[in-house]
Amino acid sequence: MPTVTKTQKLTEIREEARRLSQQSGSADQLMEGIVTLLNAKMLKYNWVGFYLLESTGEPMLVLGHYRGAMTPHTRIPLNQGICGAAASTGKTVVVDDVKNDSRYLACSLETKSEIVVPIFVNGKVAGELDIDSHFSAAFTPEDRELVEYCAKLVGAKLESARLDRK
Repeated sequence: MPTVTKTQKLTEIREEARRLSQQSGSADQLMEGIVTLLNAKMLKYNWVGFYLLESTGEPMLVLGHYRGAMTPHTRIPLNQGICGAAASTGKTVVVDDVKNDSRYLACSLETKSEIVVPIFVNGKVAGELDIDSHFSAAFTPEDRELVEYCAKLVGAKLESARLDRK
């Protein structure tokens, strides 16, 4: 039986995410599909979730669809944590060892590394895709590319939903 390389696996997952985007009737359905896909297919993606930006009052990241253990961090101010850093800078944040990053908001003792990718709608941060791993340095440049691709799909779906409402 031939073995599948990580590059082949990431390509297959990327294609599956693209199909989900085409078939999903809403951004909500797409986010649910992506968290399920990434959590199920990527061994080192132990917690996968979306936070959306709520801008009434103090801007706040609010937990949406996720797969993994429950988290106490269902609402995160933009000035807190790795999630807050990614949302406030609009840049992907990859942390190879959360113990060495003072911004990390501890959710699980098992979490060793994290990637947080902003989601953009009309050029502005509207949320993010957050993934925790029980493995140190779990997120390679190829993982980053996959997660950023998934975030772009969600951003495009959110953008088209906003255009539909106008």
